[in-house]
Amino acid sequence: MLLTYILFAVGFVVLILGANWLVNGSVSLGLRANLSPLVIGLTVVAFGTSLPELVINVFASFKGSSDLAIGNVLGSNIMNIFLILGISSQFMPIHVERISIRRDIPVGLFATLLFGLIANGYFMGFDLVINRFDGFVLLAVFGIYLWFTLKKGNGIEPDLDVENKQPASWPKTILLILIGLAGLFFGGEWVSDGALEVAKALGISETAIGLTIVAAATSLPELVTAIVAAMKKNIGIVMGNVLGSNIINILVVLGTSAIINPLIYQTKLNVELGMVIAANLALVVVIYLGKGFRLSRYEGISLILSYIVFIWFSINYN
Repeated sequence: MLLTYILFAVGFVVLILGANWLVNGSVSLGLRANLSPLVIGLTVVAFGTSLPELVINVFASFKGSSDLAIGNVLGSNIMNIFLILGISSQFMPIHVERISIRRDIPVGLFATLLFGLIANGYFMGFDLVINRFDGFVLLAVFGIYLWFTLKKGNGIEPDLDVENKQPASWPKTILLILIGLAGLFFGGEWVSDGALEVAKALGISETAIGLTIVAAATSLPELVTAIVAAMKKNIGIVMGNVLGSNIINILVVLGTSAIINPLIYQTKLNVELGMVIAANLALVVVIYLGKGFRLSRYEGISLILSYIVFIWFSINYN
């Protein structure tokens, strides 16, 4: 039992390091394949910060832990908007690009509403199961969004450092990818096993663990990326990273999870689903109420306080 808890904690570190190594190796591979920095940023880097959520959900799906898989995504998306944007805005106000207001925020809201309809049985059947067909629908919607984003050449904010990156040698590139994949595999296995044991030991549900501890840990790449970008005054990347990650979490992470193993949905999760929708709407409100389409420090504090309320609710009512 003690070993499981140790591996649970170590697993998060291994998972995040594995994701970082895999992204670095993939960026190097993309540069060697003569892909443009923009394409690399919109695909490899954008997916990179969502890799921990994806890996955790893949393992949870194989083990039939639907509550952990769904809770992880909903909790991560709420943390991204309330906590990550809230903390980032304390470094300097976050300017929101018009393309995000016109497209990325609406797409994130649409993806959440679509998932809600599917999960509650209002799409292709009236059972509370996100089945494999539903998973393919979610992935197809993301495919359309990605195609449109690549066609227009802007959208999910790419990593600005990609422009200046040089590819590593072939041996190092391959080694980074292999070590990264190994880190994702073992880290994901340890975290998913540990999450179930922690839930049993503390007498709380898998849903609560997914919404809080697991979601917070798998959102660390987004948090680190946002803070580093804010400190470097690359503030544009913060909003793009959060919005892109949330869209990927709903459409790709949950879509892939459902294809691996249909996810059983509990209607009590509609409260958290409503919070994700409310978080998106709150983001729109604070942007339009602010000056010049930006998120101020005071508005950021209100988002942080909202996240504290969410954590309290998740622990006490799940």
